[in-house]
Amino acid sequence: MKLIIPQLKGTFETGRFFIPYRVYGNNGPHIVCINGIQQSMAMWQSLVERFAARYRIVLFDFPNQGKAKILTGPSRVSFDEQVAILKAVLEKTNTNDNVTICTASWGGVVAVDFAARYPAKVKKLILASLGTRPNKTMIDTIKKGAAIDFKDRHKMSEVLLKSFGQDLPQAVKQRIVNQFQAMTEESLRAFYEHGLFVISSKRLSEAVDLKKIKAKTILLNGEKDTIIDLEDVKFLASQIPHSRMIIVKGVGHFLHLEREEVLDIYDDILRREVA
Repeated sequence: MKLIIPQLKGTFETGRFFIPYRVYGNNGPHIVCINGIQQSMAMWQSLVERFAARYRIVLFDFPNQGKAKILTGPSRVSFDEQVAILKAVLEKTNTNDNVTICTASWGGVVAVDFAARYPAKVKKLILASLGTRPNKTMIDTIKKGAAIDFKDRHKMSEVLLKSFGQDLPQAVKQRIVNQFQAMTEESLRAFYEHGLFVISSKRLSEAVDLKKIKAKTILLNGEKDTIIDLEDVKFLASQIPHSRMIIVKGVGHFLHLEREEVLDIYDDILRREVA
């Protein structure tokens, strides 16, 4: 594994939040990566190693991720606040309006809403592991996790890994276990409050006007994903103009974190669109 040094590394305040960010590479098309819930910039390390020589890649953490902080107010971060944070990151890092946004899981929800609100600012969306609503497995997992004693950190991570992280490499599983051990009780509560928010929310196609999205959109989903139903992905693809879906064989919800070869698909998508 080669260590890639960021060209730019910093933090800034926006609204009631303290946001860390990194910029890798300084030439080529712009890419912004949005983490899944309770993940951090570290989840994109292999993508940075693969593409930093050819692209300008921006990473950042939302509140309750990595070293981001909530300076004032409640621990729960509203949906509108998350979209506003993404907009602030793009402005702070001088990201151009031809940006490709790569996302994982919940990050795709934020990106889709942003692309619908600001259609001229996004050229392409690569949305990994995104559906329009939680399926039964996801709902059961969230409810089970919310019922666990907050002091039993190992049990919390075990519930998640058994539900949809079973195909992750052991080293990645251990990082998730360690992450839960290090979380504050406030962050844990925010995590499960978000889960309860997800299962009580409207279907994505009802909450966001998907027809306003102008960006070319690729939906990437693992064939073994237990918390995203294939038929739901097909429905989502039918609702977003200029979209197509790719089902990735042999992987589940975490795609490139399970098998690094999945980045070959990203490479093909990025090269094709640039050409």
